[in-house]
Amino acid sequence: MGFDGSPASATAVRWAARQALLRKADLAVIHCSMWPAVTHDLAPVPGIADSGLRHAAEAVLAEGAVIARDESPDVAVSTVLKYGWPAVLLRDASAGADMLVVGSRGIGGFMGLLVGSVSLELAATADCPVAVIRETEHPGGAVVVGIDALRFGSAPASKRLWEEVARQACVLATLTESPLQIVYVQPRHGVWHRSTAPTGPHRPEDLLEDIARTVRRWSPALEVSTRILAGTSAAGTLLEASRAAGTVVVGTHGHGVVRASVGSTAHAVLHHAQCPVLVVRPAGAAAGD
Repeated sequence: MGFDGSPASATAVRWAARQALLRKADLAVIHCSMWPAVTHDLAPVPGIADSGLRHAAEAVLAEGAVIARDESPDVAVSTVLKYGWPAVLLRDASAGADMLVVGSRGIGGFMGLLVGSVSLELAATADCPVAVIRETEHPGGAVVVGIDALRFGSAPASKRLWEEVARQACVLATLTESPLQIVYVQPRHGVWHRSTAPTGPHRPEDLLEDIARTVRRWSPALEVSTRILAGTSAAGTLLEASRAAGTVVVGTHGHGVVRASVGSTAHAVLHHAQCPVLVVRPAGAAAGD
């Protein structure tokens, strides 16, 4: 869990603490300070109590731990202070983790973009699912899984991806006792470019039934529904469908730091969704998958 002291990251810490409690997992609160890139003088100012850049970073980290413990007193919370670029340090910390949680902390209000560069980069590079948390939440809302024709086909890499996306969404919905809605988005009247057409022998209905059957096998008591929607944009259609969602889950094959490497649909959903977003990549994802 990355914490920088902002209101957005405080919301993310609370969400992470609740998830840790439900998953019976420990929570590591990580603060990344970039002050050493500016100055090596992190010590206190002589004669001024509680001063110095190192103390300031430690105070931010302590605040994050307090927020987490207040939210979920039964969760074991540890703290980690790192120095350097947050996207790199948090990516390294994601190795072996069940989930990496960050706040949106974007430039909200400008062109509707709500995700900062660090969160976007981590969604493309982390070694585990990345939850980007909004300050806007919809308690009781469904967990919505977005599947679009461009990203999901019958190839082995696509199957691995949708299975992992479905698994992560199933766990989230089961733990929060939320309904799970699987949404397949296809082009309306062939308006997407020909190269985005779905491949493989399965109709959307068959794919959705496969996913729903798998999810019900994993969690028999879970309320599962499926929808096939048509639109001029996969991202726009999914965003409309998830307007009242508790969480929206999207998959990406991407691995990299440029915009295209997280996938255009995931990129747009991260920027414009009005609820927490969970971005999932298949285990061992690499460039060109």
